[in-house]
Amino acid sequence: MSDITVIGSNMIDLITYLDRMPVEGETVSAPDFEMGFGGKGANQAVAASRLGSDVAMITMVGHDNFGKQQLANFQKVGIDTSCIGVGNSNSGAAPIFVDPSSDNRIIVIKGANNELTPEVLDSYKEQIKNSKLIVLQQEIPLETNYHAIDLAEEFGVPVLLNPAPANNDLNLKYVSKVEFFSPNETELSTLTGLSTSNLDEIKTAAKFLVKEGVGNIIVTLGSKGALWVNKDHEEIIPGKKVKAIDTTGAGDSFIGSFAHYFTEGESIPEALKHANEYAAVTVTKKGTQKSYPTKDELKELVEA
Repeated sequence: MSDITVIGSNMIDLITYLDRMPVEGETVSAPDFEMGFGGKGANQAVAASRLGSDVAMITMVGHDNFGKQQLANFQKVGIDTSCIGVGNSNSGAAPIFVDPSSDNRIIVIKGANNELTPEVLDSYKEQIKNSKLIVLQQEIPLETNYHAIDLAEEFGVPVLLNPAPANNDLNLKYVSKVEFFSPNETELSTLTGLSTSNLDEIKTAAKFLVKEGVGNIIVTLGSKGALWVNKDHEEIIPGKKVKAIDTTGAGDSFIGSFAHYFTEGESIPEALKHANEYAAVTVTKKGTQKSYPTKDELKELVEA
């Protein structure tokens, strides 16, 4: 059984690099286009696997050629595919638009990811039970995440929930059961209903969730790093300064690498420090999963 089980989405990324974003009704020419493997769940699984973790993915791929390519990609990077099903829908897809400042805008078509239902998880209880950590996001049905949290609670397995993309319907009752809740400022505000326009407000919102029962809040702050809050501690783990080229998938690389370092036995602040470094390195290259380095590549890049 794998140490990390990622329950989540897979997408085909359709990435367009623009000189500027078009305004309404305007057509602009783009200098570059790339296609690659993505989806928040898949990205996080790939990041952890590339660093050397034993990772299983529970997901649904499409019945089209993209689905076959996804399966081949998971196998290529060493992810256990025994818990991956083939749906009746086309594969999920994510058109992504990146501007010269490296900011991005993303559209998500979930496709077969919507077929990852609570009933599917019941077929993989042994995998969930024997994991060191369950990793969840929000590109699959909320009911599936809720069932995963309930199963993890039953088996005593900690859960890391990354509430991306933000969903106004996320139930705080389930969030209060997870060991790690890792939103960005916007996602934190969406769940708590509190303003997160500055660091003090972010800390207040994070402490609200701790009082509700969440073990650890990890708020990602982009290039500034991450804020870690639990009932006994509050700390900002600084980010690594780099020149960003493409921030697509950076948040997923942070989550996946944190899962790796934490399940390898590092303390939370150590794991966060290394996850910040990993995420920073990924934004110096174009693309999503293809920007995720292996353990050996990471060492060279950090030391460069």
